[in-house]
Amino acid sequence: MTIALMWEARAADGRGARLLEWVRAQALDPAPLRRETFTAPADRVLVVTWWDAPHDADGLPELPDPPGELLHRPVHRWRFESTEVS
Repeated sequence: MTIALMWEARAADGRGARLLEWVRAQALDPAPLRRETFTAPADRVLVVTWWDAPHDADGLPELPDPPGELLHRPVHRWRFESTEVS
């Protein structure tokens, strides 16, 4: 089964580039099957990682919270199970 872990944060005003740099520097051990990073308006950064694991798997490495001065609001996290690939 493939699950996707989604991590999304909104940077403090003017700190979007620093938040993106911080996210890119975060290593996950073990590495996921795939990792993709996105940006959006309002200095938001989204990271999606894919894992071969059950939906309720414990112990998958997740991105930590960045330093508080980089954030506009707390990090949001979601876990999804893949149902179809096309």
